[in-house]
Amino acid sequence: MGAAAVVLVVLAAFAHAGWNFFAKRAGSSGPVFVWLTATCSAVLYLPVAAGALLISGAPPSGAWLVGVLVSAVIHLGYFLLLQNGYAVGDMSVVYPLARGTEPMLSMLVAVLVLHERPGWLGVCGGLLVVAGVFVIGLSDGMPRAGANLAGVGFGLLTGALIATYTVWDAHAVTGLALSPLLLDWANNLSRSAMLAPYAARRRGALARIWAEHRREILAVGLLSPLAYILVLFAMQMAPVSLVAPARELSIVIAGLLAWWLLGEAQPVRRMTGAVVVLAGVVLLGVA
Repeated sequence: MGAAAVVLVVLAAFAHAGWNFFAKRAGSSGPVFVWLTATCSAVLYLPVAAGALLISGAPPSGAWLVGVLVSAVIHLGYFLLLQNGYAVGDMSVVYPLARGTEPMLSMLVAVLVLHERPGWLGVCGGLLVVAGVFVIGLSDGMPRAGANLAGVGFGLLTGALIATYTVWDAHAVTGLALSPLLLDWANNLSRSAMLAPYAARRRGALARIWAEHRREILAVGLLSPLAYILVLFAMQMAPVSLVAPARELSIVIAGLLAWWLLGEAQPVRRMTGAVVVLAGVVLLGVA
């Protein structure tokens, strides 16, 4: 990768880990927080979406609507699971499990459904991801009940939804020819609309969470789409096979944030697991 692409990927990794840090700080704010961040993103990035629409010059079609709605449903499940995970588990557990599960599941689907035969690099990468997941998941001993078990479970389920929306969004921007920038903005707007009735019935909670977590809401609303946009630009400058694994640097950054700023337990073991997961993801990306 060229220097410009590397800078964009590193910035995207910091942006992604950053918005997850702020989501974790919001803790148990739940669906109301998800609605506020989606609405914030839709408002903040409206000029970007309008510019992308003017440049493309293509009016929305039926396929565009289907692509956005399916993506929005999957992403809504992803954000709700992630927020639930952060409500009950540590960021240094939930985040690397979620990010590491996606490429591992993609490889399993390729082997079991598409009958692909990955090379030795791919097999080693998958094994490293599994090993890193176990190191992180067992960092506090064998999870039997309570927050440890729930955090591991939500992390793995979130990773499954990341794999799902990755496949669908790739189809949306290739097979359905949707603009990636418009897809991301319309996704945020659609999630906001889906959760609007829920939020409207909880105006007291809405006012309280906005007052308590205004900074976190604005940070997630700004950084979440930004991380995606930076990766899109990086993919225009370098091969996807290099950009995709490199962006998982965010796994290590998230672990450091959880250690330095949140004071989470077992930093050495969890950081070791995060580095192992990152190594596995890189091998899967270059295999």
